[in-house]
Amino acid sequence: MGLNKPRASLPQPASKLDVLYNRPGFMLRRAYQISTSLFDDEVSSIGGTTTQYGVLWVLSCRPNVDQIGLAKLMGLDRSTAALVVGNLEKDGLIVRRSDAIDRRRKMLELTDRGRERLARLAAPARRVQQRVLSAFAPDEAKMFLMLLHKFVATFNEHIRTPIVLDGRQAKANKRRKKAKPRPRR
Repeated sequence: MGLNKPRASLPQPASKLDVLYNRPGFMLRRAYQISTSLFDDEVSSIGGTTTQYGVLWVLSCRPNVDQIGLAKLMGLDRSTAALVVGNLEKDGLIVRRSDAIDRRRKMLELTDRGRERLARLAAPARRVQQRVLSAFAPDEAKMFLMLLHKFVATFNEHIRTPIVLDGRQAKANKRRKKAKPRPRR
């Protein structure tokens, strides 16, 4: 009885391009471009990128983290982390200091100038968040953020640069890498 029930069909694309434009990956990339552009608009007089802002924020929350730890907290690959840290250091916003126990390990710390930059970016960052979420009614904005969080949490461990908040995630990733890879479809 239930087998003969007609299935609801998805709306057909109006054009061949709609097939691309309706893909989740395409829309996520486009959403990232839009949110980055909005950030750039808001901070143009102050300077900085979304990644630099994220690094300054992480260092304000986790002072004296090393560059590898920073990369894990941000979900950055090592070369990107090195580039961003180098630029922030060159601008006098952070310093690298040798670790007291392991002199080869460089700990990162905000400078007074870095804390000042972060404080100046606080209001523009809030405005960007408000602008991004202004596309939605308040209940839709909550749902949008909840769904984004769920998406990121679901697939965080499946990428090359997961966000690692503690050692458990790193151990899970090592186990996953040892496991037989799934065939690509």
